[in-house]
Amino acid sequence: MTVRLGLSTRLGLARLLFITDCGTAGDLAQLADAALGGGVDMVQLRDPSASEEAQLEAISVLRGVAHRDQGLIANYGDVRLAAKANADVLQLSAVGPDAAGAHASLHRWALVGRSCHSSAQVDAAIAEDGVDFFTVSPVFNTAGVGQAGLALVSYAAKVAPPGDPASRPWFAVGGINAGNLDQVLAAGARRVGVTRAIAAAEDPQAAAEALKDRLRRAWNEDPAMEKVTFTAFTAPPRPTPQS
Repeated sequence: MTVRLGLSTRLGLARLLFITDCGTAGDLAQLADAALGGGVDMVQLRDPSASEEAQLEAISVLRGVAHRDQGLIANYGDVRLAAKANADVLQLSAVGPDAAGAHASLHRWALVGRSCHSSAQVDAAIAEDGVDFFTVSPVFNTAGVGQAGLALVSYAAKVAPPGDPASRPWFAVGGINAGNLDQVLAAGARRVGVTRAIAAAEDPQAAAEALKDRLRRAWNEDPAMEKVTFTAFTAPPRPTPQS
């Protein structure tokens, strides 16, 4: 019998986030299947230029694939669309609507995240009611966005230590791949998000497996992460904030 884990538990155990666009239904399903099969814990659809219809179709495709692996499927940015999709996870932009208000539009167990591109935004995300997780980005240069760098990763690790169960989970994102992952881990991250490292790989599943294996070793080598794993299974879900 397969034990179905709750959303908060899955987030607490998540190490590898894969960010993708809508693509085409068949290609998206194949890519998501490979990513999740390789150990991705959460797939986030981030395609603001796509139509609402295309995004809703893509979310449906991702959910169908993720059911087998109990993977989390996340929307990005648009609260109204996330509500229409009955999203389990929604990540808000750095200057998007407040998290408590977003929770009010989603189902009671839904998770809400926040994007952060500066130390001030990290501080704000930690203090904000209703933020269940956050991302720091871009760690390495990505088109169109200034580089946050490894310094922001180190700052997040200082104010929200990954090994402290009381800290909100956070992911380092932006230009991360197998070649520079050790730098990100050395800066203090224990969860990362990638796009091209999986999507552009000749073998996406093998690429995901390699990233997940390195993250798994980082958790095993860090004694503090054992308590995080234990807490993920035993802590009650975070109360839904009231807007």
